[in-house]
Amino acid sequence: MSRIKLLLSIILVAGLSATVLGQRSRIKSEDAEERYKTFTSGGVTTNTNSGILGGVVFRQSSALQAKLFGKNQYKYLAVELVNVKHPKELSQQDFVTGARLVYGKENYLFVLRPEYGREITLFNRHEDEGISISAILAAGPSLGIEKPYMIQYQTADGRVVTEPFDPVKHTGSSQGAGIVGAGSFFQGFGQSKIIPGLHVKTALSFELSAFRENVTGIEIGFLAEGFTRKAQIMAFAENKSFYTSGFITLYFGSKKR
Repeated sequence: MSRIKLLLSIILVAGLSATVLGQRSRIKSEDAEERYKTFTSGGVTTNTNSGILGGVVFRQSSALQAKLFGKNQYKYLAVELVNVKHPKELSQQDFVTGARLVYGKENYLFVLRPEYGREITLFNRHEDEGISISAILAAGPSLGIEKPYMIQYQTADGRVVTEPFDPVKHTGSSQGAGIVGAGSFFQGFGQSKIIPGLHVKTALSFELSAFRENVTGIEIGFLAEGFTRKAQIMAFAENKSFYTSGFITLYFGSKKR
């Protein structure tokens, strides 16, 4: 909830900044506006369904000839790879072995999102002053990758095996058998399952860098995503097939005129 409030606060400040920039932009001449043909960037993202580091993003904007409502518009292409977490996930540490474990977690959910859309320049940078603000609307397929959550399990004969968490087999212990920790993150990819879906996102992009060719910026927005079935992330909680989230992306890139 606190992260959602933070996102809303940032968007409110961004809206006020956009108004101020809009008033200043009317004083400047349009000939001084910055224009470019392509903008390529990459970055990291966090969202309300992830941890601090939610994933990585690659994006590119290409100028279009036609304007929309008198504003410059760009073809927006992007690819995101993010980790979607369940709100009931809680990492615990064993005080004896020091091993960490998310009890009840059945699968990771990674999502690969190719995106296509439009980016519209709302307020452009004039010479080397201010920031540029753009609105983005994009959509595309979602490729959900459901990877098993691996655990280290001690069998009744004392052997420790690494295998996917099974809510039936691994709930409770008998004759000294039980979970002793989480397995390696890199194990289990060969047992992954694919869940197809679709997503749509809206965002505001703020270019903060004062350098013409090298750009640093922030993209803030909301995303809605649906899959063809529920992603089985947690064994003892309600799982979903439809997700909504707010996100912030920090990106770095370069422009070509």
